[in-house]
Amino acid sequence: MPIVDNAPATRPERIGLALLAGFTVVALLGYAVFGRHPELLRGSASAVAVYGAAFPVFARGQVILSAAALFIVLVGRGGVRWMGSFAVIYLASLSSELAGTTVGLPFGPYHYTDALGPKWFGHVPALIPLSWFLMAVPSYAMARRLVDSARTWRRIALASFILLAWDLALDPAMSYATKYWVWGATGPYYGMPWLNLFGWYVTGVVLMVLLAVTRADAWIARLPIGWVAAYYAINLAMSLGLDMAARLDGAVVASLVPLLVCVAAVRQARASTTPVSARVIEA
Repeated sequence: MPIVDNAPATRPERIGLALLAGFTVVALLGYAVFGRHPELLRGSASAVAVYGAAFPVFARGQVILSAAALFIVLVGRGGVRWMGSFAVIYLASLSSELAGTTVGLPFGPYHYTDALGPKWFGHVPALIPLSWFLMAVPSYAMARRLVDSARTWRRIALASFILLAWDLALDPAMSYATKYWVWGATGPYYGMPWLNLFGWYVTGVVLMVLLAVTRADAWIARLPIGWVAAYYAINLAMSLGLDMAARLDGAVVASLVPLLVCVAAVRQARASTTPVSARVIEA
């Protein structure tokens, strides 16, 4: 069955995206109303208990639903071809996170709290390497659309930047507005050391190279670019919404960069003059 990269999303793919978006809205409303205004919970021990239990579910649920939504697309359009890349990306990002949480490289010294669930070797939550894969794939997919296939290193560089841009909203939201992880060193960007941005980009480059080496283009080319951009934007919206609620204006402005990349990728797909037959990927 021929599939093109700008083919419309199927109904299951749209449902998965809608569920993810709905959860994101509910989680953000919970944080904006009760997380930023804890005085609303005073006088009700049950309300405090409910919010206390719901808070860690917000981030965990976001990753789990994101995984479910993306896996629906990957299985439906690529079968099991993506699983090799997934295993390599998971192990590589886990290794990077273990180095960061033990020796402080490549991100700087930090540690995760217990809010993200069970941890590998007591240091890295199992959901964290998964989240790297979940955002590496759309970053690479959008870079594919924006950079000619003959310019592999430019594509990798752009994909790594798109992944890094997500962190401009993510880190302030998850370590400054909330405390899913805690930095062991201070920095000028909401407590984040500059080394973190360098580490993110280097790790991103490694992950994008691994996607290229494992021939992920064969299955990433099948992903509908409009769905991919919306998926990236929804995950970005989780961090962006936390930043907005906490009034972290710098992080909100920085989030415009990845949003503009999403728009550019979709516009490029719609404006492409390449004949459909040239973009067909034979199943």
